[in-house]
Amino acid sequence: MILLTVLFLCIISTYSASVKGHTTGPSLNNDKLYKFAYSAEVYVDQAKASLQKSAGYRISSAVDVNLLWRNPDNDGDQLVKVTIRDVEVENVNERPADKNIFKGKSTEKIIGKEYLDALQRPMVLELVRGKVKNFYSYQNEPVFTQNIKRGLASLFQLQLHSGAAQEVDISGKCNTTYHVRQDQVTKIKALDSCEIEKQGFTSHNQILDVSTKATSATIYVLEDSFIKSIKAEENIVLLLNYRRKTSSKIVSKQRLELKSVQAGPGLIAEKQAANVVKNLDSSYVAMSLVAEPVESKCKKCPSLSEHWKSIREHMNPEKLSKAEAARSFLSFIQSIRKATKEEILQIIRSENKELLPQIVDAVTSAQTPASLEAILDFLDFKDASTSVLQERFLYACGFASHPSEMLLKSLTDKFKGDIANEEIRETVVIVMGVLIRKLCDRGGCKLPAVTEAKRLILSRLEKAKKDDNVRMYLLALKNALLPEAIPVLLKYAESEEGPISTAAVTALQRYDPSFLTKEVKETMNRIYHQSRKIHEKTVRTAAAAVILNSNPSHMEVKNILLSIGELPLEMTKYMLSMIQDILQFEMPSSKIVRQVLKDMRAHNYERFSKPGSSSAYSGYITRGPDVSSTYGLDILYSGSGILRRSNMNIHIFDRNSELHAIQVVIEAQGLESIIAATPDEGEENLDSFAGMSAILFDVQLRPVTFFEGYGDLMSKMFSATGDLISVVKGLILLTDYSQEIQLQSGPRASTEFLGGLAIDISGGMEFSLWYRESKTNIKNRVAMFTVGNTEVDSFFVKTGMETTLEVETTLDFISTVQFSQYPFLVCMQMDRAESPFRHYVTKYESLRSGRRYTARRGKAELLAGNEYPLHQENSDMCRKVFGAKSDSSSNWF
Repeated sequence: MILLTVLFLCIISTYSASVKGHTTGPSLNNDKLYKFAYSAEVYVDQAKASLQKSAGYRISSAVDVNLLWRNPDNDGDQLVKVTIRDVEVENVNERPADKNIFKGKSTEKIIGKEYLDALQRPMVLELVRGKVKNFYSYQNEPVFTQNIKRGLASLFQLQLHSGAAQEVDISGKCNTTYHVRQDQVTKIKALDSCEIEKQGFTSHNQILDVSTKATSATIYVLEDSFIKSIKAEENIVLLLNYRRKTSSKIVSKQRLELKSVQAGPGLIAEKQAANVVKNLDSSYVAMSLVAEPVESKCKKCPSLSEHWKSIREHMNPEKLSKAEAARSFLSFIQSIRKATKEEILQIIRSENKELLPQIVDAVTSAQTPASLEAILDFLDFKDASTSVLQERFLYACGFASHPSEMLLKSLTDKFKGDIANEEIRETVVIVMGVLIRKLCDRGGCKLPAVTEAKRLILSRLEKAKKDDNVRMYLLALKNALLPEAIPVLLKYAESEEGPISTAAVTALQRYDPSFLTKEVKETMNRIYHQSRKIHEKTVRTAAAAVILNSNPSHMEVKNILLSIGELPLEMTKYMLSMIQDILQFEMPSSKIVRQVLKDMRAHNYERFSKPGSSSAYSGYITRGPDVSSTYGLDILYSGSGILRRSNMNIHIFDRNSELHAIQVVIEAQGLESIIAATPDEGEENLDSFAGMSAILFDVQLRPVTFFEGYGDLMSKMFSATGDLISVVKGLILLTDYSQEIQLQSGPRASTEFLGGLAIDISGGMEFSLWYRESKTNIKNRVAMFTVGNTEVDSFFVKTGMETTLEVETTLDFISTVQFSQYPFLVCMQMDRAESPFRHYVTKYESLRSGRRYTARRGKAELLAGNEYPLHQENSDMCRKVFGAKSDSSSNWF
């Protein structure tokens, strides 16, 4: 029995030692030369495309590996010499001779003798328990060849037991997971965890941004404790969030296969690895295995002035609703980002006043230190005559995709200084609010410039005496969406009147429901139910919208429904439409509304059969697998049939985020006197006013006034031409994504997605006293161009893919009201014109000598126009309105 026990213990001891020795890492035999075949392949194409049709190239070579030194005190510490030789470059896929850019060119001609010699100089690796402790190479070698060597060296790094590890290789410091099964090891590298110097930026809103999916797997097959073969594959997929068909894919493959084992040089007898390396070649230096960034210089790129001359004609104001304008805008931004301050100023100072606004859009959107310095040097805020350029600059700042702290600081300094035009002064502080929000969203809320801007807005608001100044700071807070501003907004919402109260309540509408506390809900309820003072209909209905869109309680919904019978007629009709829209469109509060409607005291014929023409309606513009877009149209009238508020909204959303793409609000008040009507309760003393306010891509713009005061109203009416007033016109950078990606095979990839919008939003309000008719018109003309370029630059060869997407469209919202009778007739129309749509994909390969291969395909089509449906009651009214109008009724005033 004792003998069996001793024998069992010996077996366990032997087995444990074997496992312990086996888990230290791969081990080379002494005096042997291992000959491998190596290849590194790169493919670039669309996400779901077959690799057999991709653009790309292959670098193949022989690789010799031999053991130089083994630590006499630790078998797991080894020095290994790795030599690349017999390098060849070719297409990754078979291609006819006339489409093969490598045909007839030797490797030396393709790569260059200097680079080829550098690539074939040996490197030395110190492997300690399977991990690369030191990477020795020559310091004066080109970075590109060093990275190719790093990609090969990283393959020799593995562990021979299952488990997680943190490793440093060419991709950076990465989390890896090993799965070991007999003589096969699988290594999974989490590329999103890799700590490496990253260059680039992303768009502010997720819907306008690009999603990335990256995977890396390496399979090792071992024989006699050393590598028999390695297969590594890395996949990076980039998807444009709002249209995932617009995508790109980079695939990097490496293969290392043992071909033979021959007699090799003997081991070097030394105690220290560093001495061995020094004696081998004193020029060797220890380097990081992490890739170094490679600067790519464009030799034949046009200068900024040359580029501007080539696109200049497309930037004329009359062409700003065309896709070519958006395309030229994006390409100009790319050129500006590579230009100096002096080059930019030269363009700005030499151009005429018609083209300058478009140049200002592009220079500001470039968002480089040089472009910011140039535009600030050019613009003089003390000069009122250049206010158009100043406004274009400020709105481009508001739409900035990745604004800097320096930009916010610059605007804050401008606001503290002298500004000749009061409207520009208002726009400066409104845009400061946008920049505060965008910097806070990126974790920069405690930056000195952000802290200073917040303090400035809140302190100036507290001291403001004039209504116009108060409203200006409230609009800035409406853009900033600061949690600490909510108590301030509540104060102005409840205690003030007119535009100030409206600005405060609509600011609260923009907050996420999670920020709308019990105190907020109580204040909104007091405003709606007029618990403390009389409020205008526009403020009350906005307060009701806040309540109903922020997880209302059963009692809150019940009180709103019970109040409906006591409201003025048009407000009653508006609130009924709002409730019906919540139910029909399945909004978040629809469930609680349905529960309350089971109570007959809240839901009965008397309450739900009130007449009126005000309405609220929502519908889908598009419903797709990637994103969907909705429109909302609501219109509120006074009891005399005069427009109080017309509101058009377009939202874009996906599963995780939402974008308020467009809001155009036309408001009017105090117009009853022109038709000798009686104002509604609480609105008896309102001055005559009409104006328009817009939100564009989550940015509240400065409101536009049509007229203010009875005298101005009469003047505008009798001099009216019917022309629309522009709210916003220009070029906007929507998608702005740029990233550098280090491939594990050595080359560096770059990917860039840019989306530009040429936009012209205008609107107007007209009256016909003779025909007792009013009309509001909001016209949205847009052209969008998106370009995505994914490229792998290996110094001597570039391969990549460009995908473009362009569309032009016009969206009109027209509201016609006949108030010659009661209930008056209202017809709302929302139409989209025919839209040309074009999509192209271009794949390419090019050598530095200029030889190039290009393959292009795509499609162009005309998307049919559409009249978006509203509720049936509106359709019936439109028939009456247009059936009753005579041919001469279009002669206004």
